[in-house]
Amino acid sequence: MSTPPSDAVDVGPEAGPTEWAVPGQVGVGPWPGGREAWPVDERYDPELLEHGDRRNVVDAYRYWRREAVAADLATRGHPFHVAIENFAHDHNIGTVVRTANAFAAAGVHIVGRRRWNRRGAMVTDRYQQLHHHPDVAGVRDFAAEHGLVLVAVDNTPGAVPLETTELPRECLLLFGQEGPGLTAEARAAAGLVVSIAQFGSTRSINAGVAAGIAMHAWVRAHGDLSRAW
Repeated sequence: MSTPPSDAVDVGPEAGPTEWAVPGQVGVGPWPGGREAWPVDERYDPELLEHGDRRNVVDAYRYWRREAVAADLATRGHPFHVAIENFAHDHNIGTVVRTANAFAAAGVHIVGRRRWNRRGAMVTDRYQQLHHHPDVAGVRDFAAEHGLVLVAVDNTPGAVPLETTELPRECLLLFGQEGPGLTAEARAAAGLVVSIAQFGSTRSINAGVAAGIAMHAWVRAHGDLSRAW
């Protein structure tokens, strides 16, 4: 297997807002040396090898086909899942999906409405294992079937501080929506409810931010940092 070059080049404004937050961010150009130098490996995408890879992926996945990236990520997945309730078209879901991808969550679960705003996901949903459940009972049953502790993340009476609690290694982190937080059904279904310490005037923090904090707490407790990019 050939090693993709790590030199970054300015790809210009023609890149388009596919997997970049702003068109024209840094990517890599065509594989050096032309077609004769292309790696002989089915994971590589001829289109990307010829025209360059402008996606927001780590260097290890440069020029790889989307399916190959998703397959490799599945082998790197951590034994925790993430779920977020979507009963009012929460715009934070895309951020949760993108962060779950960054921390290699085994899966992301959308609870409630099937449709959600994918813009914030920055196309990471194409690489991430996604599940849909029409209600909390569905995600509760999934957790039970797969031996996952359902952990609700919400600043609510009876919650234990995330900062002093070690999350279970095999768990499903469940988040509510901006403002109302988790539904009563979600809190009742959880085997553990944790809260995130706050010190300012705001009553709640952004659901996408809360998800990132909780996932990183899991990584601090259980992650193998030698496998991080």
